[in-house]
Amino acid sequence: MSGAARHEGFLRRALRRLTASEEQLDAAGLQDQVSEAGATPCRDAARLGHRPVCMVGRLRSVRFEPRTNLPTLEAELYDGTGTVDLVWLGRRRIPGIEPGRSLVVRGRVCEQGSREVIFNPWYELLPAGR
Repeated sequence: MSGAARHEGFLRRALRRLTASEEQLDAAGLQDQVSEAGATPCRDAARLGHRPVCMVGRLRSVRFEPRTNLPTLEAELYDGTGTVDLVWLGRRRIPGIEPGRSLVVRGRVCEQGSREVIFNPWYELLPAGR
């Protein structure tokens, strides 16, 4: 790539950053994390069937569902491309699982109605601010 082409690419990226909304910049940053980790983007989860996946993202919401037979802790993982629901069966609370926290999850994605879900995922909390 020539110096002029690199310079033009830099200017385009800089202009895009200046004109993009905070939400768009956040999504782009999360997508970069997914690429760097070699993880599966949420948008591709449904087409992978029940194969094991590794995903990286940020928790948008966390809620406790007090069901009579089996309580569950549910969280929505967002990676800039889409969302996947994480469901821990029999759990009321998990330290560190809170809105805004970034994490790596591993598990098998299954479809439940119109949403993609990973039940009882293995997870690793990422350092705050990542």
